Amino acid sequence: MTLAPVSAWAGAPRANHGNDPFFQISQAIPACPVPLGPLQTQQEWLADSHYRIERGNSCWWEGRCRLPNSYLYDKEIEEAAKRRLTNVEPSTHWREHTTLWLTLQRRFIYVEGCVAPDFDKQAFFSELAKTADVERVVDETIADPASDALPYRTLANPDKLAYPRDGG
Repeated sequence: MTLAPVSAWAGAPRANHGNDPFFQISQAIPACPVPLGPLQTQQEWLADSHYRIERGNSCWWEGRCRLPNSYLYDKEIEEAAKRRLTNVEPSTHWREHTTLWLTLQRRFIYVEGCVAPDFDKQAFFSELAKTADVERVVDETIADPASDALPYRTLANPDKLAYPRDGG
């Protein structure tokens, strides 16, 4: 099957075809670019479907998951992560020093957005990683929102990515 170049999909409508949790948790840093999150064109979704099936089922086949597909954890993780964030706020002060969105996909939490230069990201990510059933927390944040080297795609520029996301 031959796929069209990504640029051919740029004007196509985007949707969260996999119903992956995607939500904003803070807004302290102004002008932070809004991430694209799990929004995909129909063509991107179809191109990604084999990967999602393979990655989603692999933890079950390897005996690392209690559920038959790792994407089935994401709604539970969303609720647990929100509770965890409330509990770690007093020690990390993440609300005061960040503008962040979370995308949850197959037990991974992708943290996208902007952080203050003096924000202790390692402490924050370490605490977030303690959320039940989370396999990995991926840092896709930046301290300078005006930078051209954003580590995530945005709503304004869905085809530009400084480096490819490695889902592991």
